[in-house]
Amino acid sequence: MGLLSIIRKIKRKEKEMRILMVGLDNSGKTTIVLKINGEDTSVISPTLGFNIKTITYQKYTLNIWDVGGQRTIRSYWRNYFEQTDGLVWVVDSSDLRRLDDCKMELGNLLKEERLSGASLLILANKQDIKGALTPAEIAKVLNLESMDKTRHWKIVGCSAYTGEGLLEGFDWLVQDVASRIYMLD
Repeated sequence: MGLLSIIRKIKRKEKEMRILMVGLDNSGKTTIVLKINGEDTSVISPTLGFNIKTITYQKYTLNIWDVGGQRTIRSYWRNYFEQTDGLVWVVDSSDLRRLDDCKMELGNLLKEERLSGASLLILANKQDIKGALTPAEIAKVLNLESMDKTRHWKIVGCSAYTGEGLLEGFDWLVQDVASRIYMLD
């Protein structure tokens, strides 16, 4: 029995999912993780490196890897790709100046072979801010329709501040990953 099949058996038994949360700096990744876990979001500082949060969501254990998005850290993202079941790409929908940067970084991620099987949830965050682009506008800017047709993806508008849209996004992600990994359920 190979190592991969042993890992799959353990994951199946434990109902565990590895979720990688990335995006440009100040997009709201850490706030989203804290909000979904019901923690205080009043004081948050930039993530220099990564945080791991293990939360129980529905009947699954999610190991969420929240990785900093500063330009100097992005080259290290690839160190976290191994065995990622779900990828959450967080976009600051109100930061129009950096959308090209956002598109380029997402494009680089999607070329990664180790992420090819991961479900992709795009969270169009900061929908509560006046002037923020809608999820449909973000999808257009990021050219999501041209994505590889084999990838499972969804874009959801949300606000890490109010919590709106977060459950919808994570419900989809968890169900999509579960349908691929835990086929016997």
